[in-house]
Amino acid sequence: MSGRPALRNVAIVAHVDHGKTTLVDAMLRQSGAFGERAELVDRVMDSNDLEREKGITILAKHTAVNWHGTTINVVDTPGHADFGGEVERGLSMVDGVVLLVDASEGPLPQTRFVLRKTLSAGLPVMLVVNKTDRGDARIAEVVDESLELLLELADELELDESVTAHLLDLPVVYASGRAGKASRIRPADGELPDSEDLEPLIETLLDVVPPPADDVDAPLQAHVTNLDASSFLGRIALCRVRAGVLRRGQSVAWCREDGSTPRVKITELLRTEALERVPADEARAGDLVAVAGIAEVTIGDTLADPESPVALPRIHVDEPAISMTIGTNTSPLAGRDPVPGKKLTARLVKNRLDAELVGNVSIRVLPTERPDAWEVQGRGELALAILVETMRREGFELTVGRPQVVTKTVDGKLHEPFEQLSVDVPEDSLGGVTQLLAGRKGEMGDMVHGDGRVRMEFRVPSRGLIGFRTEFLTITRGAGIASHVFDGYGPWVGEIRTRNKGSLISDRSGPVTPYAIDQLADRGTLFVGPTTLVYGGMVVGEYTRNEDLEVNITREKKLTNIRSSTSDVLVKLIPPTILSLEQSLEFCAPDECVEITPQNVRIRKIELDPNLRARARSRAKAAANATK
Repeated sequence: MSGRPALRNVAIVAHVDHGKTTLVDAMLRQSGAFGERAELVDRVMDSNDLEREKGITILAKHTAVNWHGTTINVVDTPGHADFGGEVERGLSMVDGVVLLVDASEGPLPQTRFVLRKTLSAGLPVMLVVNKTDRGDARIAEVVDESLELLLELADELELDESVTAHLLDLPVVYASGRAGKASRIRPADGELPDSEDLEPLIETLLDVVPPPADDVDAPLQAHVTNLDASSFLGRIALCRVRAGVLRRGQSVAWCREDGSTPRVKITELLRTEALERVPADEARAGDLVAVAGIAEVTIGDTLADPESPVALPRIHVDEPAISMTIGTNTSPLAGRDPVPGKKLTARLVKNRLDAELVGNVSIRVLPTERPDAWEVQGRGELALAILVETMRREGFELTVGRPQVVTKTVDGKLHEPFEQLSVDVPEDSLGGVTQLLAGRKGEMGDMVHGDGRVRMEFRVPSRGLIGFRTEFLTITRGAGIASHVFDGYGPWVGEIRTRNKGSLISDRSGPVTPYAIDQLADRGTLFVGPTTLVYGGMVVGEYTRNEDLEVNITREKKLTNIRSSTSDVLVKLIPPTILSLEQSLEFCAPDECVEITPQNVRIRKIELDPNLRARARSRAKAAANATK
């Protein structure tokens, strides 16, 4: 029996945008965590600027909810598969899981991803159907789909019959996180639960999730699952105490990855209350606490009893599937923006990437042939784009290569990563989306027709999804929903053309002129506006044809002393298409890269000299003909 009946550790897992963080907000409000005069802020757990801007959870973090004397440590995990390392860390801290599913969308590929991790860890599950007040809610069908997914995963993982029997009797709660209501009684589609608050959800959670079963009397073992930092305390290790008691000022054995166990002193011990960390004298088995005093501690380390130091198993994460090259800014405009970056050298870039390795267990940094560039591997395109955007905001100027897949050789044959893709599109976009994915080597597995919409399942090479989202949103006029999750490795499927149009390339340096923009308007879509500084080899737009075209976008209108009746005609210019960082990475051709500064994102050719580019194309063409 556990000695901590008034403690629960639970993680909330779900697909992106199904309402995890909003539900945690409601739990905090109803527990009185904010106080009577506190200013209410939506999605308080999304403390990172990028999380609030993008509306997604990127970093796993936890809060403590006090419910009638019981402390509930709630871990809010990301729903996106690209941040799977955060999910795995979050699950290593808890004793049970709340599976949150949208009442309309139901379980999606990334729901499958987080749920598979949950069942693999052997954690009990309760199902919460959120957003029951949506106009397109289909509550009964979503419950059936969720149960089918659970049983399918239990079969894949070959779980015991007792676990499968428990899944068949899964407790279900119906909720609206935005309204702060939950009920065990299923409401009608599109209506709120009949309860006044979240008490039915909390009571069910207390019944389903067991108290920590860790032994308070055993020798100390505390597992480091996450890292934080403070200007006053330095590096902070977030730990789950698995056994024994951890005290402030105590000397412990630090079990490192290399097998060494030096003695260190715990200078500060902090416990979470609502959204704040407060000092604590001790933490017992089952607690989630923050520890200061160990300058180089990393995720997966164990703090143990000095007399009998026994390390816990290190946190395992899935292999990376996508890579990109990150290096210093080598363009002619490096350091010349009106607000230039402050960190331009290779040493600073390398130090920053090494620092990211400490807190992000799901990426790898490998050397390249160049001393000022490194190959960074991660779970997905979004995870790497978030890293680059974070470095950009810290003042770095970078050159980032086009995302590539991480391949493997299996039985002497080349294999590449595949994704399970789910798309929900209007019926009139069905043909265009099917054709788009067929060109990217996608294989359809399932199709379900709904009320004016179609949901399709595909298995697609990860290469085929690079640059997919922009074209997908164009075809569906912004009404399509797409999500994907890693689905293992398979044989290489051959060449995939993800771009059917070429680039407009500036052939010289200088400011862009309105006259040149007007002359080039019928050549394609431009990415730059008047007075923008460009340089030779910089991509200034998308060509209408399937080839590159070098243009003079700095051309000025010649002036003469001859009067003209049309000299004062007003010319209306088409506004440029400004690409975001993610869109620029998707647009990149294999011979292009992205220049990133705190103020600008520019696409450029890797080789700026047009003569050298022509020679490279000739060599590539000759090599291709030789292999035929």
